[in-house]
Formats: sequence, C-alpha cells, structure tokens
Amino acid sequence: MASQNERMKSPVIIFALFIIAAAAIIVVNKKTPPPTRRAVVQKAITFEPGTPLTSVLFIDSVQNMGKVKDGEKINIAFHFTNTGKEMLIIKDVAASCGCTVPEKPEAPIAPGKSGIIKATFDSKSREGMNHKVLSVYANTQQTKHDLVFDVEVTPAK
Repeated sequence: MASQNERMKSPVIIFALFIIAAAAIIVVNKKTPPPTRRAVVQKAITFEPGTPLTSVLFIDSVQNMGKVKDGEKINIAFHFTNTGKEMLIIKDVAASCGCTVPEKPEAPIAPGKSGIIKATFDSKSREGMNHKVLSVYANTQQTKHDLVFDVEVTPAK
C-alpha cells in the first residue's frame, strides 16, 4: 500500500507541471508580436445594370517598401492603365486596416490613359513585418483587384 507521502506527490507534480506550462505559454506570447495581417471585409460593391466593362493593368500591384522606423508615415503609389475600350470607374478602394488610408481617382479614366491609387501607411505601433492589402473595386470583368505592399517597421531610437 502506498504511503500518505507518496499519494501526495502525484497531485503536487501535476500542479507544478501545470504552472510551468502556463508560465511557458505566457513567455512565448509576450515574445511573439501580434499578427499584422487582417482579413479584408468583402464589400458588396455593385455597378448600375448596363455599366460597360473595361479592363485595367496594374503596373506595380505588389510592392516592398523596405524598412521604416516606428512612427513614420510612408506614401505608396500604385500605377495603372485603362487597357479597355470603355471609361474605367474606380468605385472604391478599401484598406485591410485603419493604419492605411487609400486615395482613389475621382474622375473616370479614359481608355489608354493611366492613373494612380495612392495610400498613406502610419507605422506607429506596428513593429515587425506588415503585409497590407488595398482592395480596388472597378467596372472590370473581375470587379475586385488587390494591391499589396509589405513594410518592416523597426523600433524608433
């Protein structure tokens, strides 16, 4: 028969292991930066029935902005050309998070003409790698186009 002392060891060991595992989880979570990638909420963007469709070519739809210091704001420009035969209407540009503010051309873009979609990224409190997506909604066969930029935010000194 097991002694009183031996019966007490088992729960104490289990409790000690639980405390060690909990402490390890806390340490790992403190060292792991929060993810910067957020899901883009799919908007229901529609055009009036009969709106003519055109096509668009994004020249630089994926950009690496390099490194910036925490707190800096950077400007990004995505260039495009209306490659279709109808006026290109950029109905909306949505950012994947509030740290990025997009600007869209208000006037339609004529066939063969080019335009720019601009965005400003605020790096404040965004240390680490950031992967941001701008969703462009236009009168094209594929209504939604994603523009992507990556930027690494380093600590301010």
